[in-house]
Amino acid sequence: VIGVIGRNGAGKSTLLKILARITRPTEGRAVLRGRVGSLLEVGSGFHPELTGSENIYLNGAILGMRRSEIDQRFDDIVAFSGIERFLQTPVKRYSTGMYMRLAFAVAAHLEPEILVIDEVLAVGDAEFQQKCLGRMSELSGGHGRTVLFVSHNLDAIRQLCARTIWLDGGRVRADGPTTDVVAAYLEQHVATTRAGAWVDLGEARRTGTGEVRFHRVSFGSPEDPEGIPRSGRRLAVEFVVEARRLVKLGSLAVKISLPGGPVLINADPVIDADLTLPLDAGEHRLRVDIESLALGPGSYTIGMRLARGGSGRAWSVFDSIEDFVQLDVEADPGASTARGHAVVPCRAELIRVR
Repeated sequence: VIGVIGRNGAGKSTLLKILARITRPTEGRAVLRGRVGSLLEVGSGFHPELTGSENIYLNGAILGMRRSEIDQRFDDIVAFSGIERFLQTPVKRYSTGMYMRLAFAVAAHLEPEILVIDEVLAVGDAEFQQKCLGRMSELSGGHGRTVLFVSHNLDAIRQLCARTIWLDGGRVRADGPTTDVVAAYLEQHVATTRAGAWVDLGEARRTGTGEVRFHRVSFGSPEDPEGIPRSGRRLAVEFVVEARRLVKLGSLAVKISLPGGPVLINADPVIDADLTLPLDAGEHRLRVDIESLALGPGSYTIGMRLARGGSGRAWSVFDSIEDFVQLDVEADPGASTARGHAVVPCRAELIRVR
């Protein structure tokens, strides 16, 4: 099982499309020995007018399987997907989650020698993600099969892959044991800190006009004695910003993401309250309180944005920093069940700190 990581635009999906024979390489070649099954986009390879049942047989035929082989695996595919009630419904009427469940079940149970999987597990709920990871682990264990797994979820990469390749700008930046490669990737892209400590943002890569800039950021949980961010607890993110002149903020966004990956929480109390926040020239301290940190234990990154606009006006970004600060979330000792990764709505409050 080989993991592939890297920032958006690094070339991960392009690599998999070349291996799946969807895209021709401009130079060089890819050598594959064995039957290839790919899951590159949700529902790829499905015919929208056909039912879920018919698409199982269609996918099997594309993989070169006989009908008797598909018959043997049919019940396992349906049970794994959990969509028995909708099996005779055309897949064009499926939700994104249903599409993904059936697509993964088909790809994983028709058992190609090589399974190529792009970042699709982020669509599913936590329970189904664990089922998928378990199935991929089963496929690779002692059966001589290859699984190539692209993901922004570094916890899943650590759990599943012994070897990982880090792509950066279309080139291999590192290739080796997963622990070493993931550590190098995080060291390059993310500033680590402890709860309550200020992080200097002077070295962060940023975009924007610079009329207002982030200087420092800190975070912690007001509900924890040590301020440690925990699943389901409130999170306070505090900023020191500096305005060069009088400005009116229309947006102060806090984005929490998987490292280099999809945004899971996007909190913007200024937009939510439909207000404009005036800032005089000089330094200001602002705090965004996120009501509930609905994330599972693990490492995430915090991004931030200052902008003006809204109410029919075009947006102008003052300062935007992506994925620079690492946020380590621990389990809530009082919680009886583990939370997973999901895109969640949240309530946030803006506080001016004097």
